[in-house]
Amino acid sequence: MKYLLTIPAILVFVLCAKGQQKDPSFEEVISLRSVGSPIISADGKTVAFTVRSADWNQNEFDDEIWISKNGGLAFQATYATKGSSESPTFSPDGKWLAFLSDRMGKNQIFVMRLEGGEAFAITDEKESISDLEWGPSGRKIFFIKQEKEDKKKKDEEKRYGGFAADDSEFTLSHLWQMDFNPLLRNPVELPCYQSVDSLKAKAGCLELAKPDRLTEGMFTVTSFKISPDGSKLAVNHQPNPLINSSIKSDISLIDLATKEIKPLIINAGSDALADWSPDSKELLYTTSENDTTSNFYKNSKLFAVNINDGKSRRLGTKLDEDIGGQLTWREDGIYFSLWNKTQRPIYKINSKTGDYSVFLNSPDQIFGTSFSKSGYFAINAKASDQLNEIYISPMTSPKLQKITAINDQIKNWSVAKSEVISWKSKDGATIEGILHKPQDYDPSKEYPLLVVIHGGPTGIDYPTPVPAYVYPIVQWLNKGSLVLRVNYRGSAGYGEAFRSLNVKNLGVGDAWDVISGVEYLDSKGLIDKNRMGCMGWSQGGYISAFLTTTTDIFKAISVGAGISDWATYYVNTDIHPFTRQYLKGTPWSDPEIYRKTSPITYINQAQTPTLIQHGEFDKRVPIPNAYELLQGLRDHGVKSELIVYKGFGHGITKPKERLAANWHNWQWFNKYIWGEEIKLPITETTDNK
Repeated sequence: MKYLLTIPAILVFVLCAKGQQKDPSFEEVISLRSVGSPIISADGKTVAFTVRSADWNQNEFDDEIWISKNGGLAFQATYATKGSSESPTFSPDGKWLAFLSDRMGKNQIFVMRLEGGEAFAITDEKESISDLEWGPSGRKIFFIKQEKEDKKKKDEEKRYGGFAADDSEFTLSHLWQMDFNPLLRNPVELPCYQSVDSLKAKAGCLELAKPDRLTEGMFTVTSFKISPDGSKLAVNHQPNPLINSSIKSDISLIDLATKEIKPLIINAGSDALADWSPDSKELLYTTSENDTTSNFYKNSKLFAVNINDGKSRRLGTKLDEDIGGQLTWREDGIYFSLWNKTQRPIYKINSKTGDYSVFLNSPDQIFGTSFSKSGYFAINAKASDQLNEIYISPMTSPKLQKITAINDQIKNWSVAKSEVISWKSKDGATIEGILHKPQDYDPSKEYPLLVVIHGGPTGIDYPTPVPAYVYPIVQWLNKGSLVLRVNYRGSAGYGEAFRSLNVKNLGVGDAWDVISGVEYLDSKGLIDKNRMGCMGWSQGGYISAFLTTTTDIFKAISVGAGISDWATYYVNTDIHPFTRQYLKGTPWSDPEIYRKTSPITYINQAQTPTLIQHGEFDKRVPIPNAYELLQGLRDHGVKSELIVYKGFGHGITKPKERLAANWHNWQWFNKYIWGEEIKLPITETTDNK
């Protein structure tokens, strides 16, 4: 079975002597299980969440659903032999769990009884399903489904072959509902069904409920929320599923009795559905209102709108951070987690006054939250020296009870020691970063330094024991180095003004922040400035590219999916507004700002050996950026190499290619920082040499 495939990677450290620490292999780090956002039942007795693991045989990351009952240690509930299981949600009475799984090819809705029994599918749609939600009665399920393939398109391709006009090839999704019978029998109990993963049946067997369409037209539904009284649906929709259309998203209401749809929130900017008020009279939403020129870096605004008169009132006006993501409106207030520098507490907004307070600030970083009607909540959270775990607690006088054991995976590992440091950048801006040290850190020594830069730019780095992705950070620490991860200007968690500091200053200000961080560590006598490297992916790759052409302080640099020329990027990317908003112009209206902020402008200065990593089909940062930088470096005699990961887009999303990317970075930096020539191993190894 699939879930057994990660066990060999875990056994290595389980078998270690108690107290003995080991340097984990790249495979072990990639194989670490991680938990997703929890969902708690209405009575607060049951929590469901996903656990992600690496399936090396299938070369994929697999999600399966785990369940905890009555605060007990969680156990695995789904075991799909093919595909994943995700998006668990409880029926209102807590007797059923519904979820999505692609084990039959396309995402279908599966259900299982919480009292026991196998999961089985209750849909057999030819199109993929997403975003399911139970109706308050427990007798209806609502979901989003892709539209059928256009027959006209098929006929067109049959005669003329394949072609598409730019930004015109997409599939819309719409909202559907279906009846659910709480007394439904599991098809496996009926001899006419072939298996629990199959809906092929003989005549006279159990028939599936037929879904009813709720929306149609030339728009796509992205999310929805049913009102607590079950009378209405709030629907988020936009012209099409292309990423740029999210700026034009609006909110409408569906009366479930009449099926009538009426617009509710229509701003020129992006409007995002959040939650219903408990009395079903108001709707919570975030919006950029009529601002279509700065929604990538400015705070969104939180409003509650009265669904009867359409009047909106603003909430949380004193919060200086982008309020988005998961918000829950309870009788006693509105709850959500939000970055505050490198901490992520749960905040509570008074729904009447709009004022806010901190509800829970420990553990250090709190992510997914779920609240029951009975006064309990579940969270995905971590302390700075831990991996994420799932906790459950009463709302009154919170006392967290851990229901997972994710950190057992690393209890015998030698992992990162992390601390938050700060310094002044060139223009006086205060910058924070995470300094990772090895377990045997000696303050009297000067260490090689590796700088790892996050993407975004509105991403954020925070303390963690196993920082990973395509960079073998823990292994470098255990080799005897320091690692600095910089929350450069533009990062989340530091307020709107800080996120705006790189507007018309991309690359330039970012480089100040990185270099000043290096100078700060040098002033403390912590690092060997003759042995330093720098790397990053996406926006971090762009900053790394900027550094490779504008400074010579690093011995080696790795550019992951980075931008080399903003003009090249602008005309190729799938998010053109990003460039226009940050640079405040186009290559034709302000060529100087494009020149100033592009790494390729300074190619004549480049001399740092540079590894370039890029996905073959990257639409976010298209691969011409990689080829442009590569050729520029080669033309100037700079040692450089481009590795293209075949079949991938903007991220490296499969275990084997992620392993390869780790090895490629290990080879590159070990060569130029430590003078080691390392061959890529062909046979399996747990030794990073």
